[in-house]
Amino acid sequence: MWILYALLSAIFAALVSILAKKGLEGVNSNLATAIRTFVVLLAAWGIVFFTGKHKEIPNLTGRNWWFLVLSGLATGASWLFYFKALQLGEVSKVAPIDKLSVVFTMILAFIFLGETVSLKTVIGGLLIAAGTLVLVF
Repeated sequence: MWILYALLSAIFAALVSILAKKGLEGVNSNLATAIRTFVVLLAAWGIVFFTGKHKEIPNLTGRNWWFLVLSGLATGASWLFYFKALQLGEVSKVAPIDKLSVVFTMILAFIFLGETVSLKTVIGGLLIAAGTLVLVF
């Protein structure tokens, strides 16, 4: 089931790039990011309350809060830089560079999460990086 969710994530991420590029025409990228963030905030909290998961908030630990806040800050930075890059560059070049996050994520997962480094993951990461270089240059 996780593969289906990952594929849906990829499809919607592709739509983000296309829709954002159109929405950024004549708009400051930071303002556009703030509007997008507000919409995401409303949607996410709507889902949480609709499904009754807001009742789980007291169960969050300090560690949960700490890492979720840091993740939120990283998300915000990523979105701000992504929207600025989209505003200035071509989507077909910005998106592949953004997807280098896959390679960076793999490296960080090996270092900080102790995930297994295999020949398959190393080759896959190198192919993603090489593909990005081919698309951009």
